[in-house]
Amino acid sequence: MGFGVRVTLDESIMAPEESYPDLISLAVHEFRSPASVISGYLHMLQRDTETPLSDRQRKMVDEAEKSCSKLVALIAALSEVGKIDDGRITMASKKTDLFPLIAEVAKTVREADDREVLLEVRGEPVGAVMPGDENRLRTAFGAVFHAILREKIGPCTVVADRRIVTDGQQSSAVIVVAEEAGVQAAYDARPGTFDEKRGGVGLSLAIARRVIEAHGGRIWSPAFVKDSGAAGPAFVKDSGLAGPAFVTGSGFDERSARSIALIAIPLGS
Repeated sequence: MGFGVRVTLDESIMAPEESYPDLISLAVHEFRSPASVISGYLHMLQRDTETPLSDRQRKMVDEAEKSCSKLVALIAALSEVGKIDDGRITMASKKTDLFPLIAEVAKTVREADDREVLLEVRGEPVGAVMPGDENRLRTAFGAVFHAILREKIGPCTVVADRRIVTDGQQSSAVIVVAEEAGVQAAYDARPGTFDEKRGGVGLSLAIARRVIEAHGGRIWSPAFVKDSGAAGPAFVKDSGLAGPAFVTGSGFDERSARSIALIAIPLGS
């Protein structure tokens, strides 16, 4: 005699979008506890005066402490991502002029002097007034600037160009971050996906995108193509059809796309 078992699953309970915030929260909790213990013991070793470490041991402990600090920062960033997605973090709504804020942020972002990669802010100095969360926007733009500068080999000058673009009744602040010779071409290009999964930046770009989108904005990179018959990469422009107008025999130039960012945020009182 056989036994039959019938199991009925409520699909709404199993929906990934509903379980995602809880999964992130659980992961943060599980990572945070052991990371705190490791950090605590490393600090104890560094401050131990009864049995001091040898120079070799101290060097190893110091390196381990640096890595542990990075791990703790990643856990905090993961928590931030989960809270924003879950709606537990809301953006402040203070009257903010985005353009002077961008200029302030740019002064704090720089690469090593030997790389000769400079960042300049150009375009409209003021006039991008919007209700926004100054602190989170400041961090978001800092993350984007830092990520773009990291892509440059140097020597070069990267420009953060500020413009106000009006489409119908809606005005938006548009910022393009690119080498100075390619700013206008980036404005004219067809939008492409902004790659936020990059080594060395942690989850800062994932958070930046969420902050920008929480303000009604969008971040993207221009779509590039590589033409074997051209001197360098060319921008993909809208052909008037459903898709972009690719050059025959060309492919997507991911490296060039990663080195440019465009951000648009709607303005309003």
